Amino acid sequence: MTSEQTTQIRNLFPLLNQKVNGNDCIYFDNAATTQKPIAVIDAIKAYYQTSNANVHRAAHTLASAATTEFENSRKAVQTFINAKHAHEIIWTSGTTEAINLVAQSWGSSQLVAGDEVIVSHAEHHANIVPWQQLEQQLGIQVKVIELLDTGVLDLSSFERLITDRTRLVAVSHISNVIGKCNPIEHIIQRAKQVGAKVLIDAAQSIAHYPLDVQQLDCDFLVFSAHKMYGPTGVGCLFGKSELLELMPPYKTGGEMIKKVSFNSGTTFNVLPHKFETGTPNIAGIISFRAAISFIQAQKEASGYEASLTAYAYQQLLSIPSLNMLTNGQPDIAIFSFNIAGEHQQDVATYLDSKGVAVRVGHHCAMPLMEYLGVQGCIRISLALYNTKAEVDHVVELLRNFLNQGVKKVAKASVNHSKEKIMTLFESAKSWDAKHRQIMLLGKTLPTMADELKTDETLINGCESAAWIHITIDRESKVNIVAFSQAKIIKGLLVIVLAAVNGKTVENVSTFDFHEYFNDLGLLQHLSPSRGNGLLAIVEKIKRAVNKPL
Repeated sequence: MTSEQTTQIRNLFPLLNQKVNGNDCIYFDNAATTQKPIAVIDAIKAYYQTSNANVHRAAHTLASAATTEFENSRKAVQTFINAKHAHEIIWTSGTTEAINLVAQSWGSSQLVAGDEVIVSHAEHHANIVPWQQLEQQLGIQVKVIELLDTGVLDLSSFERLITDRTRLVAVSHISNVIGKCNPIEHIIQRAKQVGAKVLIDAAQSIAHYPLDVQQLDCDFLVFSAHKMYGPTGVGCLFGKSELLELMPPYKTGGEMIKKVSFNSGTTFNVLPHKFETGTPNIAGIISFRAAISFIQAQKEASGYEASLTAYAYQQLLSIPSLNMLTNGQPDIAIFSFNIAGEHQQDVATYLDSKGVAVRVGHHCAMPLMEYLGVQGCIRISLALYNTKAEVDHVVELLRNFLNQGVKKVAKASVNHSKEKIMTLFESAKSWDAKHRQIMLLGKTLPTMADELKTDETLINGCESAAWIHITIDRESKVNIVAFSQAKIIKGLLVIVLAAVNGKTVENVSTFDFHEYFNDLGLLQHLSPSRGNGLLAIVEKIKRAVNKPL
């Protein structure tokens, strides 16, 4: 695509034109959810403004119009993935519910003790926990495919695991952390040889690659609308007709029944309605069709995405201390890495202060983090509307963080008071300035003895590991020692301790932390997880002095 075409695409996404923390918005968290084009937003508005009615249930004109649009979206998905029948498309709330539907309906009815389900180390929690639940409930065995150093599924490991007792192979087409295409064609073919069914999690691949379920011959395919420029709260389960017919309902209630009687019992509706109980996300499902149309209209998208992926990979590798989680360039623009000597939370918070949205943590893939031997990572993920200029800017910011940022600032005094903290933040007007001040304060937090870092002192609810040891002396004064590896959390700990350390139990019990944080201008800028972590610190202190938060 030309730069003019890229600009035209960006103009279709209203959110990208806003300022974040006083900077141009750079949205690099597309693996979590993509932004929505104006066509999707308009379709949602149009439904509520012109045809808001429940579907399938009434004979009036508005209901008929809503039902037609609703079912047209089902047909659009059928065409998009080349399903044989429209009734093979089941609406769900997302990929997670779609997998749970298969596990609780097909799995609970078709699996018995001793049967085997194969997953991989690279799966999202949503494709692990449902099968673990069946392992406990039914006595099946969950087996796990190893990975190559590239992060791709190791076919030799798969061959060692698959047996005549294998009943299902459930793997992702592309991991939400690694960004590499797995050899699903081979996996499907091999599974068929032992009579096993195959579920493909296409949540990360569906927006980037055309998928033909008839050609793949997979038994189930699951994905979410919100990762392909569509609305949240909408997902799809494709299942072969013969399997869906065998499966009992996943939920019960309205719409999924044909007849309910206390005398003659209940009979269930036909496909797809058997699995679609209650009032669905009608506006979301109708607007999903606009997202599919958007993807189909981007004929040059694959070439542009491939070019952007290669460029971003090389630019990130130019940072010497940056270490990718796995070897080799990803197939789609998902880059997961850590930076030597830097805590992931500090990097993400710095970027956020500059208007850049990235994701850090375990990304709902804790077994993968454990397998790779890391606590978490930074993830940058791009979409059609992202540009090489944005990549350059973020790489420059990362270099600034490493070379000119908090590491070269002289260490400040450790003697802080509430009044001093308030004074420091009065002059910090922007979030960028406040963030820098927090990082400076973090450098003043003394280290904590390792023997004090216990499960008892660990702060539950803080997204980075942090500990707080609280004692009360004979004069009823509260004394606190705290620590975290993340500089941003260390800075927040300094702010909290400045307000209460050395104060009496009564003073700590009655201190208004919410007012304090609001006066400093913290909570409105911190991410929900970091804000919750800050409140978790306060809660632990309040509990120690026997007062509720």
